[in-house]
Amino acid sequence: MELPNIFEKPEVNELIKLALVEDLGPINTDVTSDSTVPSEEQAVAHMVAREACSLSGVDVAVEVFKRVNPELECEVLIQDGSSVEAMTTVLVIKGSAQSILTAERTALNFIQRMSGVATITAEYTKAAENPDVMLLDTRKTTPGHRAFEKYAVLCGGGTNHRIGLYDAVLIKDNHLASWKKKHGTGVGECVAAARTKYPGLKIEVEVDTLDQLKEALTTKPDWVLLDNMPPPVLRECVALCNGICKTEASGGINLTTIRDIAQTGVDAISVGALTHSAPSIDLALDFVE
Repeated sequence: MELPNIFEKPEVNELIKLALVEDLGPINTDVTSDSTVPSEEQAVAHMVAREACSLSGVDVAVEVFKRVNPELECEVLIQDGSSVEAMTTVLVIKGSAQSILTAERTALNFIQRMSGVATITAEYTKAAENPDVMLLDTRKTTPGHRAFEKYAVLCGGGTNHRIGLYDAVLIKDNHLASWKKKHGTGVGECVAAARTKYPGLKIEVEVDTLDQLKEALTTKPDWVLLDNMPPPVLRECVALCNGICKTEASGGINLTTIRDIAQTGVDAISVGALTHSAPSIDLALDFVE
């Protein structure tokens, strides 16, 4: 699996810095380790996945250890995007015991959360039983952590939807209501206005009925978002969209329903639960020497 370099995003580096400042406070000191662990003590620690998971965030964990002490030696045993069994060692850290303890919780916070997102994404991908359908994330992410969580979706085999409000146009019901109130016209003129103002961006329109879809298709959007539709209706929508635009199913999709939706012919399925409902994975750091 080829993954992007997460550290190319400036917000990733800033958030790692912020997380360490949050933990070490205004005195920049781990007072417990400073008062109980000799500064010269060396240690070897293993980061262990205590449950089966799809791994994400191991390089972020390494970066945390290196930020605390650049002299720490970190050996990555399992790469991001890998499936691991319970009790698998994914990372070995050697060096100052004080520094390892200082970085421990922040490193674990990142990798536990990211691996949780990757794991639930892999579960949805498997449940869909259709590799031709893209599994998309949403903007329902932890504030400030979007880059981490969308990277984790990639690690689990999913695909990133738009990153934010700036990189694609998604016209939803409230946008259309506002447009109609001011201009007195419908989705066609609304799409045309967006296309004129942002000609380089993809345009997607949300619909929840067949009549809305037929009207939207006259504008030839790049995508239509088919909201909360049962499989039989989705099949009708896919047939109507054939050769005009791509289709995305969304709304209330879970591990039980995703397979039936994936069989309707839609190009993609978006699931907010990938990020807003992912539990953290149980990873731990153990000194071994």
